[in-house]
Amino acid sequence: MTIPRVAELTLEEKASLTSGASFWYTKPVDRVGVPAVMVTDGPHGLRKQREGGDHLGIGDSVPATCFPPAVGLGSSWDVDLVHRVGEALGTETSIENVAVLLGPGINIKRSPLCGRNFEYLSEDPIVSGVLGAAIVQGIQSKGVGTSLKHFAANNQENDRMRSSSDVDPRPLREIYLRGFQRVVEDAQPWTVMCSYNRINGVYASEDPWLLTQVLRDEWGFEGLVVSDWGAVNERVPGLAAGMDLEMPSSNGVTDAQIVAAVQDGSLDESVVDVAAGRVLDLVRKATEGAGAVAGPLDVDAHHALAREAAGRSIVLLKNDGGVLPLAKDAKLAVIGEFAEKPRYQGAGSSMINPTRLDTALDGIRALAAGDVAYAQGFSNALEVSEEEASALRDEAVAAASVAEVAVLFLGLPARLESEGYDRDDIDLPAAQLELVDAVLAANPNTVVVLSNGGVVALPFADRVPAILEGWLLGQAGGGATADVLFGEVNPSAKLTETIPARLEDTPAFLDFPGEFSHTRYGEGLFVGYRWYDARRLEVAFPFGHGLSYTSFSYADAAAQVDANGDVEVTVAVTNTGDRAGREVVQVYSSLSGSSVQRARRELKAFVSVALEPGETQVVTLTVRRKDLAYWDIRADRWVVEGGEYTVDVAASSRDIRSSVAVAVEGDVLTLPLSRTSSMGEVLSHPIAGPVVQAAIAQMMGGLGDSAASIMPEGVDMSKMMESFPIGRIGMMGALAGDGAAAPEMIDGLLAMANAPQQD
Repeated sequence: MTIPRVAELTLEEKASLTSGASFWYTKPVDRVGVPAVMVTDGPHGLRKQREGGDHLGIGDSVPATCFPPAVGLGSSWDVDLVHRVGEALGTETSIENVAVLLGPGINIKRSPLCGRNFEYLSEDPIVSGVLGAAIVQGIQSKGVGTSLKHFAANNQENDRMRSSSDVDPRPLREIYLRGFQRVVEDAQPWTVMCSYNRINGVYASEDPWLLTQVLRDEWGFEGLVVSDWGAVNERVPGLAAGMDLEMPSSNGVTDAQIVAAVQDGSLDESVVDVAAGRVLDLVRKATEGAGAVAGPLDVDAHHALAREAAGRSIVLLKNDGGVLPLAKDAKLAVIGEFAEKPRYQGAGSSMINPTRLDTALDGIRALAAGDVAYAQGFSNALEVSEEEASALRDEAVAAASVAEVAVLFLGLPARLESEGYDRDDIDLPAAQLELVDAVLAANPNTVVVLSNGGVVALPFADRVPAILEGWLLGQAGGGATADVLFGEVNPSAKLTETIPARLEDTPAFLDFPGEFSHTRYGEGLFVGYRWYDARRLEVAFPFGHGLSYTSFSYADAAAQVDANGDVEVTVAVTNTGDRAGREVVQVYSSLSGSSVQRARRELKAFVSVALEPGETQVVTLTVRRKDLAYWDIRADRWVVEGGEYTVDVAASSRDIRSSVAVAVEGDVLTLPLSRTSSMGEVLSHPIAGPVVQAAIAQMMGGLGDSAASIMPEGVDMSKMMESFPIGRIGMMGALAGDGAAAPEMIDGLLAMANAPQQD
């Protein structure tokens, strides 16, 4: 099929292309043969609604594989695995003749209270960017598109349709935009979805700085910007800002606004041409990719991949005394409603109608050779009487008391975390905490398995010998949990977000969710582990933490700058245990004595490496030079600061195994000088510095004994003068009585310093 060019369309037809025909379809232009294409929700499975179905429902979705949501899959830290899941998602999208799968979501987990954290990958932009790019590349390899979302600074659900994320330039660039930049530059998603919220007072859907200057001019984005569903505030300003496609349908209302704006001269028709052209490009790519994957879907193969991914998403937080893996002939008590009725995905637009659903109880019984008793333990019903709760607890205690090991499934009911609203706290329900106490009293040999989309407080962590963080694991999570419990799968996942000891310790505690539709990002750069490390706070479990049934040792690391300016880090890692396993090797950087505020250490690279017992591999990790840069608010650009960086090779953000220093040459940054420039800035200038240094010496000589009278012994005059504006230095000349710092001299010096230099 040949898709026409923009020049072949009328103004009305071009305007019509910039909004949807219905909830899931773009508009066709029948006159010239432009077909409608379908887009639909993801991101961890295909949520294609049947014709006439309620878009908010789930029962009317076609069955699709529900893979682990991002909260789980991200914990794998495995680019290859994430890419393979992406390929599977692309396959199912193609088979169902859908053009674009709406995902992945890579927003930063600023606060554990965000109700949609289950859809996001990490509190760190490098993790989000690297894994987000892998998902996009996997999906798009099957001839279908993705929609990178939610762009940008969309970190809460409360008041999400209008709240302003008020964030300073450095954290905006270094934390909240950096992951998006990585995905755009590395993977070129077909579309980027702008978010509902405002950023520093401007709606994302009509922000030319965000959608054009940053996304296109700086990052080189080539695709189409689509609104989140209902995110358009004012359509004509949005179109001019770079928001190409409004979804869903406006029933022609905003199309007419665009036509009217062109006709009255308030909107240039070339703006409409650009947006319509991008829609045509999307339709062209969709028609070219149509049929790239032939059906039917191999349901069994995709379920097996979902089980593999789920097993790789489970984090072994604690395993004192080697309680895990369980002996297959052990007498077990499985306790907790989640074992029988799994919580496997989050609520909202990402809900998938799974092709099948495993339960942990069935998975455990399938692998166990001994007795497996089950007790519900608690009820997730909205209202439970004290009598019913007590009876369920007593039944659980009875089962635990006669078992060798109690496996206790705890977690958050679906109603406590969802798209559309945020959580009130990070606590498990009181009935579950009471159950933990009762079961531990009956059987100290207890394993806790968690099911939750966002982190929860773990007040029992020091009393329970083994804890598995199971997150939300998708449709095959039940079998995968059994695999890990019995050692069929050696856990290798690690936390991509810190588990705090208390909600009050979290970075955004005082500024979440904000007030009067404004949320101040007062923690600045110090999000997640950056905050806890800077304040030296105790945490329940640190970022990057995760145990294994085997052990790993690290040799001394080495680091060198390559020809591209990137830092190549090499380290030998050995599996020192008796089981095959995987280790996630993490690289952090820091710069002592930096001229700007920095975190104590920041993640810059990672790799998941598989090792047989006794095997050693030398792994190489590349820290991109651009990832060492900070955003300089004076120059409004990225700058790599020169100096000796410390490179930490680690098993978590607080488990450093080897450190090495590497010298990095900095970027040349010469800022224009003015009368308000400080003496320190002037003295460091290659041209003005020597001249001013000589002038200061002359002035100090002129002051003679009077200098000693006003400067007590031991006072460092140079430090005192560092922040003194050059334009006010004339008073020193007046004291000297020789006019050494006359305004004319200062202006001449500034002109000389700011003049273009000859090579």
